[in-house]
Amino acid sequence: MEESKFKFPTETIELPSKGLIYPEDNPLSSGEIEMKYMTAKEEDILSNQSYIQNGTVLDKLLQSLIVSKVNYRDIVVGDKNAIMIAARILGYGKDYEFDYKGERVTVDLSVLENKTFDEKEISKGVNEFSFTLPNSETPITYKLLTHKDEMAIEGEIKGLKKINKQADPSVSTRMKHMILSVNGDDDKKTIREFVDTYFLASDARAFRQHVRDVQPDVDLNVMVEVDGGMEAIDVPITVNFFWPDASV
Repeated sequence: MEESKFKFPTETIELPSKGLIYPEDNPLSSGEIEMKYMTAKEEDILSNQSYIQNGTVLDKLLQSLIVSKVNYRDIVVGDKNAIMIAARILGYGKDYEFDYKGERVTVDLSVLENKTFDEKEISKGVNEFSFTLPNSETPITYKLLTHKDEMAIEGEIKGLKKINKQADPSVSTRMKHMILSVNGDDDKKTIREFVDTYFLASDARAFRQHVRDVQPDVDLNVMVEVDGGMEAIDVPITVNFFWPDASV
């Protein structure tokens, strides 16, 4: 078969984690991922009503754009955020417009940088971290969630809401999937009982803040001009991010 004369232009994206939390035999441990520019094929994905309705459209898009031979399910959330920002730039350019406080604001996505983190906190190739809850002084270990974990969490939450439509177990369910051990006990039943019964709200809040502070991710904080002054905001990921022509 004759090789196609058309070559997809690609870009190499640096992952916020630098690949440090992936096992050495995982291609993601290189700390980089190759992505192609968006084509008509990806436009079809973004307009696929079935994908939109079941909430898989962005994952389908990113999987289509990734050229590197990686398992998408292994990618941690912070790295996936970087891939999503890159996909937006490769598809629609670096300028992202959105409404903020009644004004139209434009942000240059290409200036967004990966958050700095303490590499000494990571045992190379191991997705496991330690934290002592400040109020109960309980030591726990936890992991950064991968796409596979996110899918499991979403499925569990949907199941719980079928039982009780008024409940919103999102926060506690994520905790149960993140935490690997409590006081050295890694039994899943123990972890779930701890989250449901003994995890103080103040400790849960401190833990969530700790994870936000230390996990590799994209720094979405930018300065924008509003009412004649400069204000620091987090770039909002709205429907206009991948559907810039949408009227919302």
